[in-house]
Amino acid sequence: MKDLINKILVSHAGWEAVMLRVPIGIILASHGSQKLFGWFGGYGLEGTGQFMASIGLNPGFLMALLAGSAEFFGGLGLILGLMTRPAAAASALTMLVALFGVHWGKGFFLDSHGIEYALALLSATVTLTLMGGGRYSLDNYLIKNNVLGVKDE
Repeated sequence: MKDLINKILVSHAGWEAVMLRVPIGIILASHGSQKLFGWFGGYGLEGTGQFMASIGLNPGFLMALLAGSAEFFGGLGLILGLMTRPAAAASALTMLVALFGVHWGKGFFLDSHGIEYALALLSATVTLTLMGGGRYSLDNYLIKNNVLGVKDE
């Protein structure tokens, strides 16, 4: 169990992790809040669920809840560097579904609702899944202060 926790939390990346984590986390949390709460001009769970059902992602409400939660809570995790790898992986999966389920076939560029933006977020979240939160993260704090009863190896 200690090995698993270390593999998930330990990362020796430096400021580059922070520079990627924080803006990507803000973007994801903002988009998730649109889906979950209707903030920032979003449609909330009901409206997002109806949209998802209309494009074949059923049941729409559940898909909206899953996507919104992955983005909102995953984004908060990235901002804080807390459970960075799982948060980034959940967000990457969400971006993969968005890329192929929503944006595929609409061209490349954002102005035509193409794959450009989802691809950029997918790339960033896959990178964070591999990189981890880095030295300046709550993940590192938990390990360094032995909060979870495991030591950095």
